[in-house]
Amino acid sequence: MKKKKLFWRKLANHIFRFFSLLAVLLAATAMLVIVTHVIRAGSKSLSLGFFLNPSKPYGMPDRGIANAMLGSIMITLGAALLATPPAICAGICLSEFRDHPKITATLRFSANVMMGMPSVLVGLFVYTLIVVPSGHFSGFAGSVALAIIMFPVVMRTTEDMLDMVPYALREASLAIGMTRTRTTLRIICRSARKGLITGILLALARVSGETAPLLFTALFADSWPKDYFSGPTPNMPVLITEYSTNSPFEAMHQAGWGAALVITVLVLALNIGTRILFREKRHAS
Repeated sequence: MKKKKLFWRKLANHIFRFFSLLAVLLAATAMLVIVTHVIRAGSKSLSLGFFLNPSKPYGMPDRGIANAMLGSIMITLGAALLATPPAICAGICLSEFRDHPKITATLRFSANVMMGMPSVLVGLFVYTLIVVPSGHFSGFAGSVALAIIMFPVVMRTTEDMLDMVPYALREASLAIGMTRTRTTLRIICRSARKGLITGILLALARVSGETAPLLFTALFADSWPKDYFSGPTPNMPVLITEYSTNSPFEAMHQAGWGAALVITVLVLALNIGTRILFREKRHAS
């Protein structure tokens, strides 16, 4: 009887292992095919002028993506400034101050719901909240939309990283007379700083390619991003969408593939670089 149970357990283990490896292989293959196609289609557009010149309408010479890159940097950094401080504070409260478990459970559930919310709904919400009352699109509205997407990611990452800090550090700090707030800020957060920075950078990588929120908020412009608060702001995701789907000209399609290659490389570099720079060193025991 025991041998028969052991046989079925081993069989189930092998089956689940096979399907797990198959899922990983399929995901890796899909990503490799996509990246390879983007490299092949976009590498033809890459040149020095492509990175130094702004975008221009079809037919004008020396067309590039410099203004869109600068606008994307402004919008993304604006989102980080708006989302990171309150998200980290919320994560600290969820992890360190659990005096009201019902409230923390509600906040945690709300964050999980926000993480699964379609980004187009966030864009429509910010469009109604900021764009319609102000009467114009703006890079700031785009930053607000991306900040809403970033907030739950940074908050939950902060909570998870702080929960990984050994509880003995809290007890030792409180035992020598430090207050609970000072213990959290000076001991716990400092111990988890690599994980906190990693979470912020990964959240930035997640929102840097979002298109739907920016279509309703920042929109696009062929000019340099001078009107961050008061006018449409150029950005990479919308440029790719406009060039690749809304233009009938092959030259614009080619430029869109080039922009897609640039943003793909940047996002991959940010993800891989973050994990390499902030990975925990494992010492042999």
